[in-house]
Order: sequence, then structure tokens, then C-alpha cells
Amino acid sequence: MLTLRLSAERGYADHGWLKSYHSFSFAGYHDPAHMGFGNLRVINEDRIAPGTGFGTHSHRDMEIISYVMSGAIGHKDNIGNGASIPPGDVQRMSAGRGISHSEFNHSQDSVTHFLQIWIQPNVTGIEPGYEQKSFADADKRGKLRLVASPDGALGSVTVHADARLYAGLFDGLEAASLVLDPKRKTYVQLIRGELHVNGQRLQAGDAAKLEAESVLNLTKGQDAEVLVFDLSA
Repeated sequence: MLTLRLSAERGYADHGWLKSYHSFSFAGYHDPAHMGFGNLRVINEDRIAPGTGFGTHSHRDMEIISYVMSGAIGHKDNIGNGASIPPGDVQRMSAGRGISHSEFNHSQDSVTHFLQIWIQPNVTGIEPGYEQKSFADADKRGKLRLVASPDGALGSVTVHADARLYAGLFDGLEAASLVLDPKRKTYVQLIRGELHVNGQRLQAGDAAKLEAESVLNLTKGQDAEVLVFDLSA
């Protein structure tokens, strides 16, 4: 079964310095029909205005992934990490028993556009942790590149969760398939462009929820960038 989650149906918040679309209930947006999908709890598509950002705040017992589409995020936390996250990098922060951090757009003339992703962990109370890796476009071109997994397979970042995340770039005749476990859930988030998911057309910001499916087929991309989540039920 494939269910579409259209971009225009997401929650939206405009804070001036921050414009954010919420795929699932978050902060002031509450929709009982969209509280998460499997162990995927949050996908926020955020645009941070130049010279602004999230001040220091805290999390616990959550796996948090940042995926930047344009601009960069300046990250700083209380366990000694300070970094800039550009497009192509995947950042994983394990909140564990507690972490405080800030995220800032240090540019004075360009917006930072990124996805903030929360996945529920399969272990709680762990030591907080941080990891950041770069994945070249060439490794995602016409294929699904594993970028996050429970065991750090194929050089992916390691998440303390029963989930895997793939990223891909598709245009023209480029296509990819992924064998699915019908007992698990799959969430496909189209970041930009246009793409067909098991024959269904998605446009930028749209998503597809797959349940009891055995294969994922990605075809007919038009400047498409996509994330695919393999999730526990």
C-alpha cells in the first residue's frame, strides 16, 4: 500500500527568521493523523534567514539527523563539537541522556535550507554523541546511497535506531530499485524536482508512505533529490 503525503498538506510555521514545513506533528502543529511513521518522528523542512538560527536548546533520547540542501548550518554543542554542515554532509546527533546545542546560519546574504529529522532510538540513556560525514553527488547519482544505518555500514553514519536512510539523485533515464521487507515501513521524501515512486508522481516536498510492499522503484526523475527511510513497524 502506498499513501501520498502531499507537500501542501504539511503543517507550516512562519517565525520570520524561520520558515518551517512539518511532515508530522511538531510544536504548534498538531494532527492526530500524522504523529510519525514507524519510528520516524520528525521531518521538518526548515529555511533559516541569514544571520539567524536556533539558540542553545536541549534534547534527550532521540537520534537527530540534519541534511542540508543549500547554504550551511553552524553547529555547536556542549560535548565539544563545533562544525559547519554544508550540502552533501550528513550530521547525526545522538541526544542520549541529554545534549544541548545551537544551529546558526552564519551567512549574511543567503538562506540555509535543510531537513531536520528525528528518529526514535532503540536504546535510551546512552552517552550523547556526534558524527558528520560527506557523501559525494557521484555516489548518489542514479542510485540509492546508504547514508545512515545502525551499524555504520558502507561508511554511513551510525544511528542508535532500527532504521536506515538512503539518499539519491535522479534525472532522465536514471532509475533505482530497493528490495523491501513487507513487515517494515518505508518513507520516501522528495526534496527537490520530480520523481515517480512505484508509478506515483511526486513533486518537491511530497512524500510516499509504503506499507506491506516488497519493492521500491524510483523512475522518471527530473532533477530529483530523494531520501528513503527503511523503518521499524
